[in-house]
Amino acid sequence: MTASEGRASGRAGGAKRRPTMADVAREAGVNASTVSRAMDERHSFSRSDTAARIKEVAQRIGYSPNPAAASLRRQSTRTIGVVVSRLSDTVMAILYEEIAEACRDHGLHALVAITHDEPAAEAVQGRLLLDRMVDGLVLATARLDSESDLVRELAARDIPYALALRTDGRGPASVGDDKLGGYLAARHLIDLGHRRIALIAGPSYASNPVGRMEGYRTALREAGIAVDERLVRPSEFSMESGERVATELLSDLSAGERPTAVMTVNDNTAVGVLAAARRLGISIPGELSLVGYNDTPLAARLPIPLTSVRVPLREIGRGAVDILLRSIEGRPTTSSVYAPTLIPRESSTPAP
Repeated sequence: MTASEGRASGRAGGAKRRPTMADVAREAGVNASTVSRAMDERHSFSRSDTAARIKEVAQRIGYSPNPAAASLRRQSTRTIGVVVSRLSDTVMAILYEEIAEACRDHGLHALVAITHDEPAAEAVQGRLLLDRMVDGLVLATARLDSESDLVRELAARDIPYALALRTDGRGPASVGDDKLGGYLAARHLIDLGHRRIALIAGPSYASNPVGRMEGYRTALREAGIAVDERLVRPSEFSMESGERVATELLSDLSAGERPTAVMTVNDNTAVGVLAAARRLGISIPGELSLVGYNDTPLAARLPIPLTSVRVPLREIGRGAVDILLRSIEGRPTTSSVYAPTLIPRESSTPAP
């Protein structure tokens, strides 16, 4: 029998196919990347109960890793990527620092990229981080108005990720309870006797302003106060936007229709309100009470210390890293929500 006849005979006789990683994944009910981590003894996940079950399945069906193929697969770089809108935003800068500190505690390094809240830039910056062979991504740029191209790519390539500060309503996220925070801010002003409470609401594409507006509306409804839609104004997150929107708000209405209090989407826009009020000759807090959000370090140090809603950025950042590490290790992930706290200061006083 010739060699070619022997090979033909083997095929005709139904030579047994060597089991693959995909076979193990299918049998164990996990994805192939989880099998890869389970079989890699350098990975901490290889010592988990899930990894032990996967190895038992591999042994039972006769699978053994191919060392040559394994050497070609991407190995852990102990680095994660963090995507934020901008580092000039104090909240984003603090969040990144908290994420980076949590990474150091786990022996990881964090790389940051900025998008200026542009969806196309998110995709570009995310891919640049992936080119650096990061083990996963933390995204603080989630949007409600469109499905992220980057998130779709991460899911298709089975690359772990976590959302921080914002959510898209789908992926695993570590966020503050924005509805509660908006409620606390509005309730504080209501308890001070205010009935005409304006909201500089932020952009509708981000989950945190949307949640804060929902809390505002809930508090007014519970108090029997009708929402005057003229007092609810969209904005961006910046001081410049806060000043522009506040100038329009306070100039558009007659003295009797003006609000006696203003809530803002963040402390930056509250600083803009302070600038607008000063230029228009409106006294804060004598004629207009003001509440910010996030309680950044600036809030307590302004000439008029700012009442603000404190967001636990440390817990949110660490929660995002925890979600990401659980995903990298093939463990189940769930979203985490952290409660805010109202910090009253001199910018909010009883209604005139």
